[in-house]
Amino acid sequence: MRCPFCGFDDQKVLDSRPARDGEAIRRRRECLSCERRFTTFEAPERPRLLVVKRDGSRTDFSKDKVLHSMLLAARKRPVPADVLREAVERVERSLFDSFDDEVPTSAIGQRVMQELAQIDVVAYVRFASVYQEFETLQDFIEIVEHVTATNERRLPDELNSLFPELGLETGDRSPRSGTRGTEALR
Repeated sequence: MRCPFCGFDDQKVLDSRPARDGEAIRRRRECLSCERRFTTFEAPERPRLLVVKRDGSRTDFSKDKVLHSMLLAARKRPVPADVLREAVERVERSLFDSFDDEVPTSAIGQRVMQELAQIDVVAYVRFASVYQEFETLQDFIEIVEHVTATNERRLPDELNSLFPELGLETGDRSPRSGTRGTEALR
């Protein structure tokens, strides 16, 4: 490694310590020629993971893209950005554990949906509506029914305000009329 100031290729290490939550090593160095100090970071090189899109094209996996989509889904929701960053880390870890070189977009979308379902129901429904390309009200009704059937927590008031036609009461697992959600709209 060369000194960033004079280009000399010999330095001494003054200090080494873990950085980036143990994912890297921070080294404080001093150039033996100009005696100026600088910092370097060493981290293991991560393997590349290619995303196979629906049209068959391939692109590098990007945590930033996953985070951006989750931030959009959770927009104006009481979800801290740190919670979403941690979820993105879990998604990435899961993908690297399950796939060697290539991952289909469907696998990424499913993992993001699993994370959002645990974080915020409204963000989950928003993401699902884009990811699964909802086109009709029936698509929304089905995802809301799925959420209410699988979610052990009480329904948030926001979900009821988004879909008042379902006639759901907070914490209720069925429409007020006692019929299924699709029949409640008829």
